[in-house]
Amino acid sequence: MSNLSRLFNNPWLAFRFLANRGLADWLPDEPYLKMMYRASTSKRLRLDAPQTFGEKLQWLKMHDRNPLYTLMVDKVKAKEYVAEKIGAQYVIPTLGVWESADDVDFDALPDRFVIKCNHNSGKGMYICRDKAKMDAGKVREGLRRGLKENYYKHRREWPYRDVPRRILAEQYMESAGEAVMDAAAEAKAALVGGLRDYKLFCFNGRPKLCQIISNRAVEEHIDFYDTSWRRMEGLVGLTEGVRNSTCGHPRPRSFDDMLRCAGILAEGLPFARIDFYDIDGRAYWGEITFFPAGGFGRFSPAEWNGKIGSWLRLPV
Repeated sequence: MSNLSRLFNNPWLAFRFLANRGLADWLPDEPYLKMMYRASTSKRLRLDAPQTFGEKLQWLKMHDRNPLYTLMVDKVKAKEYVAEKIGAQYVIPTLGVWESADDVDFDALPDRFVIKCNHNSGKGMYICRDKAKMDAGKVREGLRRGLKENYYKHRREWPYRDVPRRILAEQYMESAGEAVMDAAAEAKAALVGGLRDYKLFCFNGRPKLCQIISNRAVEEHIDFYDTSWRRMEGLVGLTEGVRNSTCGHPRPRSFDDMLRCAGILAEGLPFARIDFYDIDGRAYWGEITFFPAGGFGRFSPAEWNGKIGSWLRLPV
């Protein structure tokens, strides 16, 4: 009952509750973004004079409609784009692409692989570490649900709206340097994977900040480093309830290569987050994102939202 009382007493929480269930999909983008921003951050969205990182991302949703963005967020087409820009050696090999879940040929896939939809983030994704233990029926059903998802509607990230929906399978990537996990962690890793994500925040074509997501199999940690690999102690974002790792991270051997490639991929863009993995000293591109956490996430300490926002120069 306490949760119901909170919803009745806080209209912004009530809006987020309804929006998360698709009951606010009818709203045009601008009022939806203003209401969701208030519901998520407890602050008004200043689209007329954005200052913080979150506000500027919302402004970019409304005003930066570069048609290339749709290709860059399409997990199938983006591979071709990235290979052309920085080289095919940075792209994780594709094992297959299908139009529907029923078309997926699991027999032709290796014992380990990753399968997902190309137009969303997470829903329908399955990381297979042992095909003998996989329930193909459940995986197909998850993919069907994923293909039905209108990912644009959640946070009004318009580049996803027109991505032709498909399924792709990729080679399973594993680093010999990853820590050995116990049985419980191994089971969770089958769902979320064990590699560190190196997410480079690029402002006006220049990488300035690296967000590292690690330990997803047990208790997710988030850390930030600058491009000289100095740890930003105490800085956390953009996911609520996540903390820093206890001992930090060694500089990946391919970090300089990541910076170089991120600069090429982000050239001419006001903001882009370019993600990589380090696999035994080699950089592999992961994805391109224009609106981390939809622009609704929070930094802790809170003043970093303004500081990082000052790095983003909006197009005239």
